[in-house]
Amino acid sequence: MTDSSATVRPDRHAELAAGLAQVRTRIDDACAQAGRDRAEVTMIAVTKTYPASDVLALAGLGVTDMGENRDQEAAGKAAEVTAAGVRPRWHFIGQLQRNKARSVVRYADVVHSVDSVRLARALATATADRREPLDALVQVSIDGDAARGGALPGSADPAAGLEPVAEAVADAPGLRLVGLMAVAPLGWEPERAFARLAEVADAFRAVHPGATALSAGMSGDFEIAIRYGATHVRVGSALLGMRPTLR
Repeated sequence: MTDSSATVRPDRHAELAAGLAQVRTRIDDACAQAGRDRAEVTMIAVTKTYPASDVLALAGLGVTDMGENRDQEAAGKAAEVTAAGVRPRWHFIGQLQRNKARSVVRYADVVHSVDSVRLARALATATADRREPLDALVQVSIDGDAARGGALPGSADPAAGLEPVAEAVADAPGLRLVGLMAVAPLGWEPERAFARLAEVADAFRAVHPGATALSAGMSGDFEIAIRYGATHVRVGSALLGMRPTLR
């Protein structure tokens, strides 16, 4: 592995180190307050809109998991990072169009946003040449608003009901069903959102006992998500600072 700390300005490296220390402390404290083992919670550094040099610096600081949500940005960034001799675990966390599936499976280790049977099938087809299965989380809609993404708990919809989507993932030889992901709905207090998600997750694990991952919580609310069982928290601005403006 290259000395990734040398790829960024010293002041930027110091900023990232300070942000990482603060986030790690917050996660430690949240786990302690929830009575959970710190090893149960994985921090995903959400590096969307940030340069590959930041990914390299974070890797040099011991961060192993990186998250991206736009394939057109992530594919090139992942290639640049790999060329530098660094191989983090890449999580694709954004809504995914089926026509991007083949590109995403070339670099992603985990896809958090499988929300339809058609997407599960597209990913299954795209993984035909992979040596290892692609870990997949089913994105669940907490408020039932399918327009915002997410499979629908308790729905018999054969295309977008939670159980049909989960079964499509579980039955695909190139995919491994590992759990659920959710985003707190607009207008919902995090406490309400993650309490509801915990209920859905409990019922889901009764049917899929091996699917124990729960991806929930971002910079402003991940302590609450941890209290309700999150195993993966997606941290961007608290770690890397305010995002550059998208162009």
